[in-house]
Parts: sequence; structure tokens; C-alpha cells
Amino acid sequence: MSAWIPSPLRQLGQRLSGASPHQSELLDWFEDKAQGRGYQLSDGQRRVIHSMAEQLAVLPSGQPRSLYLHGSVGRGKSWLLDGFFQAVPIEAKQRLHFHDFFARLHQGMHRHRLQDDALGATLNELLGDCQVLCFDEFHVHDIGDAMLLTRLFNALFERGIFLLLTSNYAPEGLLPNPLYHERFLPVIRLINGRMQVLEVGGDTDFRSLPANREHQRFTQGHYVWPGDAQQRQALKVPEQQPVILEVNKRPLRALAIEGRRVVFAFDDLCEKATAVIDYLVLAGQYDEWIIEGLDDLSECTLAAQQRFVNLVDVLYDQDRQVTVIGRRPLEESLGGPLADLMRTRSRLGQLHQAGPEGLIG
Repeated sequence: MSAWIPSPLRQLGQRLSGASPHQSELLDWFEDKAQGRGYQLSDGQRRVIHSMAEQLAVLPSGQPRSLYLHGSVGRGKSWLLDGFFQAVPIEAKQRLHFHDFFARLHQGMHRHRLQDDALGATLNELLGDCQVLCFDEFHVHDIGDAMLLTRLFNALFERGIFLLLTSNYAPEGLLPNPLYHERFLPVIRLINGRMQVLEVGGDTDFRSLPANREHQRFTQGHYVWPGDAQQRQALKVPEQQPVILEVNKRPLRALAIEGRRVVFAFDDLCEKATAVIDYLVLAGQYDEWIIEGLDDLSECTLAAQQRFVNLVDVLYDQDRQVTVIGRRPLEESLGGPLADLMRTRSRLGQLHQAGPEGLIG
């Protein structure tokens, strides 16, 4: 969700950081915005907002306690994070999607690998004098990333950086693979020890509210099946003229390219050894994506399922227009055991859907 919150909230943040009696103003502001969209804040959201106000109030002292927000999809975690970020009354702050940051972290450490402190050099490059760092959609699935995270978190805390993270998982639910989970326990202990962990709960699915559609992404895209000639004509899908792209020094086939539009086969994007950094590069080159040939994810490898989840995350965060051409209805295409698929189902569910007899809206 984009940071649409206006400058008056910044002024509120300046008051909050100077005097505790104004802490209720942040809650009042969020209450007004929620009511304007036709719903009321949940108790979990109110607890989070109170904690945010408390940390804003002590920010000038350099002693705020970092926050870790977790909860199911659609509970307003990103909305809360955006509000907090806008209220922080300093310039040395960054709001980043975790996928993007971690991919750039890997790149930087490779580039500085000959230095004694490759991590420190990379953080200097990526963060500079950042004092407040907000990560949206924090999760981890790769044990190599997990081992780096302990070093990263320690380095960020040593620099005195205040962290605000959102995640679909409680800390104990990160990297659930039993083969690796025990090796990830140091990160979990670090999060629980150095951060206030808060659940963003509630019965309302924030994304399902009609008043929020204007702030959602993917609402201009489509999911169609089975991808017949009539549907392709209506969507103006370019005729296939395969092109081999070079992405991060590796070949990747595109089925067609038309200006800033690109057509990919699902198999090329997700069954091959692609990575988040590849999707980020491509998202910078193409504004409109057409992904062909999605079938039943449950029939794919776990690696392919995770790549598809990562791909959708990147395209959603980069606000790209997406059309998926499947072989069956959407609800029959997103099977599989990955917990992250809950988020993918929610995001692709925002696309306009059309089957063999449906009209493309």
C-alpha cells in the first residue's frame, strides 16, 4: 500500500516526539482514517498504534524499542507502517520492501567481498546515516539468508537503528522448515530480545473493503483462463516472438516484448533458477507483465512455488500491471503447502477474473 498519508501527520510526529500528552493524537488520526473507509480499528491495531506513539515520544532520546508487527494478510500492517513512517519527524529514515533490500545486500557484499567488513561497507552504502528503518513483509525461507540475518540484525542494532518490521509470521514461525529451523533460533531470540513483538489482529480483511480498492495494487490487471484466442485478443496479448534476455549475466527467455510490455512463460520465470534480484531488474524495465501457463502450483516443485510467491511480491510492491493466463480457475491454481501462498492468493484475488464464458472487465 502506497504512502499516501499527508504532511499533517508529520507535524503530529514532531509533537509526539516532544511531549507525551499528545500521544492520543496518533490514535485519533488512525481512527478517523479507518472510519472514513467504513470500518473500526481492531483492538490489536489500537495496541500497535499506542506502542508506535510511545516509541515516537522517546525517539529523540535515542532509546526507542524496535517493533515487530505480525498478523494475517489484510489486517492493515502496511497501512500502519506507512502511517508511522510519515509521522517520524526526521529525514534520516528509509521504508523498504525486505525482498528488495536483501537482494541489494547480497549484491553489495559480493561487490565488497575483499574488504575486512563487507557487511559494514554494504550497509554504509545502502543506509548511510539512517536512524529509522521500516521493513515491509519480512520473511525468510533460505538457510543461507537465515545465517546472514543474525549478522545483519546485530549490525543494525549496534548502529542504533530503530527497526519497524511487518510480517505474516510471528518470530517463532519464521523459517518453519524443520531441517533448518533450529539453526534460525539465534535470529528468533534476537528479535524477541531486542524488539517489541505485537500481533495485528482483527476479523476485518482490510483489503476486502470497497473503500480501499483505490489504494490497492493489481486492480488494473487480469486473471483469465483458459487463455483462448478471444481472451488474448481482448487483452491484446502480443504474438509470440521469443527473445533471450540477459538478466544479471544469465539468459532468460521472454515470449514477446512490446515496448514496456513483456510476456513470460510461467515455466521460464519459476521452474528455472531465477531469483528475486532478477525480478527486481525486470520490474524496472517493464511496466506491464503477462505471465502465461500457470497451472496447479501444487503440482510444481516447492522451489517453483516459492519463486512464484516471490515474483508476485516483487510485482505487487513495484506496482506493476499484471495479467496471468492460467489453465484453470484461480482458486484451483494456487494449491500447495507454502504458508506464503495465503498472501499470493490475496494479491492475485484483486485481479479482474474471467473464465471461458466470462467477459474481461
